[in-house]
Amino acid sequence: MSLEFLITALIVVLVPGTGVVYTVAVGLGKGRKASVAATLGCTLGIVPAILASVVGLAALLHTSALIFQAVKYAGVAYLLYLAWKTLNDSGPLDLKADKGARRSFLATARTGFLINILNPKLSVFFLAFLPQFVSPSAANPTLDMLLLGGVFMAMTFVVFLGYGLFASLVGERVLKSDRVMTWMRRTIAAAFAGFGLRLALADR
Repeated sequence: MSLEFLITALIVVLVPGTGVVYTVAVGLGKGRKASVAATLGCTLGIVPAILASVVGLAALLHTSALIFQAVKYAGVAYLLYLAWKTLNDSGPLDLKADKGARRSFLATARTGFLINILNPKLSVFFLAFLPQFVSPSAANPTLDMLLLGGVFMAMTFVVFLGYGLFASLVGERVLKSDRVMTWMRRTIAAAFAGFGLRLALADR
């Protein structure tokens, strides 16, 4: 495993995207345990994309306009749904949710998982990204790609967890202000809607 891969992967993970916004929103609104659930869900949501790139399904997604568009618009609809839920105080910043409930933990993780698997660009990204760091002379390229994917997932978990825990600390201070929470809710809803629009305009 090269240093170039580690640096490139870290940069990709650090750049705020939909998963980061979701994890931060959950940390702000629901606390540390929920931010762990969001982190876990977003990380597990990478698994299908990595497996798709390994078995070649991502190539099909890349070449088939119909399949790509179907997955893409499902992702767009889900992001707009999250934006609407956030605006209505029933999304990631829902303060009425039971923070300690097992059901709430699973629901939070599930949302993070869906955010990633409904993004076809993620599978195409791994199709283009992982093979660059696999040696042409590798004895088992598939195993190497899975290893690189596992490292990417580990980095994602650590970085997202850092974002989420920091957000939970900030949230403990700002939750007392209704004005601040309203502003944050609108900002995060706008971010989800913006990511949905960007995905809707994305090409393969």
